[in-house]
Amino acid sequence: MARKKKDEEPELFEDTASVEEEVPEAGNEETLPAVEKKKGFDPLHDEHGPLKSLVDFNFLQYASYVICDRAIPALEDGLKPVQRRILHALKEKDDGRFIKVANIVGHTMQYHPHGDASIADALVTLTNKRYLIEGQGNFGNIYTGDRAAASRYIECRLTNLARNEIFNKELTEWIPSYDGRNKEPVTLPCKLPLMLMLGADGIAVGLSTSILPHNFIELLEAQIEILREKKRSPVELNLLPDFLTGGLMDVSEYNKGNGKVKLRAKITPRKNNRVVITEVPHGVTTDSLMSSIEDAVKKKKVPVRNIDDFTAEKVEIELTLSQGATQDKVIETLYAFTKCETSVSSRLICLRDNRPVEMNVDEVLRENVRQLLLILEGELNLKLSKLLDDFHNKTLVQIFVENRIYKKIEQCKTYEAVYAAIYKGLDPFKGQLKRAIVDDDIEMLLGVRIKRISLFDIEKNRKDIEEILAELEQVEKDLNALNGYTIRYIKRLIKTYKDEFPRRTKSTSFKEADVRELTASELSIKQDENGFIGTSVKGDEILQCSSLDKLLIVLKNGQYKVVQPPDKIFVDGTLERIEVFDREKQFTCVYTDSRITYLKRFKIGGAIMNREYYMSQGEKSKLQLLVEGTPEAIYVKYNPAKGQRIHQQRFNPADIAVKGVKSRGNRMTTKSIKYIGAEPGRWWDPNDEGAVPDGVLL
Repeated sequence: MARKKKDEEPELFEDTASVEEEVPEAGNEETLPAVEKKKGFDPLHDEHGPLKSLVDFNFLQYASYVICDRAIPALEDGLKPVQRRILHALKEKDDGRFIKVANIVGHTMQYHPHGDASIADALVTLTNKRYLIEGQGNFGNIYTGDRAAASRYIECRLTNLARNEIFNKELTEWIPSYDGRNKEPVTLPCKLPLMLMLGADGIAVGLSTSILPHNFIELLEAQIEILREKKRSPVELNLLPDFLTGGLMDVSEYNKGNGKVKLRAKITPRKNNRVVITEVPHGVTTDSLMSSIEDAVKKKKVPVRNIDDFTAEKVEIELTLSQGATQDKVIETLYAFTKCETSVSSRLICLRDNRPVEMNVDEVLRENVRQLLLILEGELNLKLSKLLDDFHNKTLVQIFVENRIYKKIEQCKTYEAVYAAIYKGLDPFKGQLKRAIVDDDIEMLLGVRIKRISLFDIEKNRKDIEEILAELEQVEKDLNALNGYTIRYIKRLIKTYKDEFPRRTKSTSFKEADVRELTASELSIKQDENGFIGTSVKGDEILQCSSLDKLLIVLKNGQYKVVQPPDKIFVDGTLERIEVFDREKQFTCVYTDSRITYLKRFKIGGAIMNREYYMSQGEKSKLQLLVEGTPEAIYVKYNPAKGQRIHQQRFNPADIAVKGVKSRGNRMTTKSIKYIGAEPGRWWDPNDEGAVPDGVLL
């Protein structure tokens, strides 16, 4: 088969359909419009096809699902969907005893459309936060980072705090589960500021949240302050995070739930030249902390010769210091070069009415207080309704029995007659009731057992009614003074749990460690007799520096470059100067090029690492003098020459301006220089009759 010619082949991405000619139907050639060739597709202005709409719709659905159903906690109860479903499953299974975690995971899968691993991990995390779930068995270790045992080996149950404060069927809104077989709560009627208690991290589509945990008791005390604001001006809450792992924190860059918190381990000096780490920063495990210390020791940044880990229920990492090291300096270097100091960022984003919003801690807590008032009011109304029903039923039974109204139905032949007889018998006593009598009340009376009638304890019934009336009076009083009732409720919580949840993280201010100062003598640059310099060279020390420093190396011909502290480089005895690089440092330089000597003042400025530059005019030049700053004078002694009348001169470098390092400089002399210096040496003769006090710079 013959191959197509190159010019006959279609170009890549050519829209061949756009240049096809339509084939007219037979007999309709004259009615078809001419087909024009389409222009190139412009994605910014041209209309897209149905595929774009499909992709847009699916992406928005996915983004909405991740934000609302997976990653971001709800403001109403502070929980993510998987956490809410775990707690709901635990409540359904709750009988006060421990239950296998595997059973709870399986039960939660009726409500959660994801795998068992994600449910088990979320349950272990909730358990380790201590507030809502009590665990039995190996749930891992928040200090060492050890993982929990398999879910079939460990057990859990609701804590009393969770059992009593976050569930109420009558106040819960229910929706069908993902498969429609069950009902699950939209949100739990939570009376606790759970979102700030637990903290949360989540990454969704286009946004992420990082909510730091706070101390439970401090949150409750702040809620009381908010409730008391009606009687005085608004208060500044000043709530700070509190982490389970303890440690120290600096909140100078933190503002009500947004910003950054710096965290440090708690390090305590001990006898025999040791220090011990007893608390670690949030998010750091003892394994990762020791690994960072070992790396710092290998790099000779931390003078420690031995590390012992005795961590079990509490953190205890003991460090034995190197000979001659002081405890204060070691603690400072641990904070500077290891994970003993870290920072965490906070950005409080949550779902309010199923929409993501950015808030601060004060706003969240005030919203929690508003919700607490609504829930407590709802509970009081439910209790009021139940008490009214109890009062109504007990009063009806008392009237029914005491007045022998049941005797009036003995002669009734029809059910309607029975109803009428009871209604007529109760009619004189309506004033004792708090609501009208309905058919359901008659059914209840008809269900009173004969045994109860014969053994009816009128005194006990009257006592029950009196207690109900007292309770009704108290509930109505609480409803009329809801703020006071809520404050008493919070105070009971504080009294019950104050000892169980103390503050663990101490707030303080950190003095920033000067890393360069700590590492100023970290590295030693040496030079050997073979022309090599560097940190791995055996020879005489010529400079101490930090691994963070950049070094300026200048050769005798004026060539220079900026490098990191080298392990080993060859300079072949041409090294003129090596020092820590400072781009703002000013130099005074004298060099000879093509038998002419120049003087200039300059700043090196910026330089590309490891690139070669010249402060002279090239590799054939020769540096005569290179000093920092501007000396008062430069003294020059010339080589003797036939007919030479001037043997030495003094120049004033301050007479010339500071220029760039690439400038040629001012012409100084054409004579051959024997000695030169910023100070007059022994070679300088102040009594020389041929001396000219000041040379001229051209």
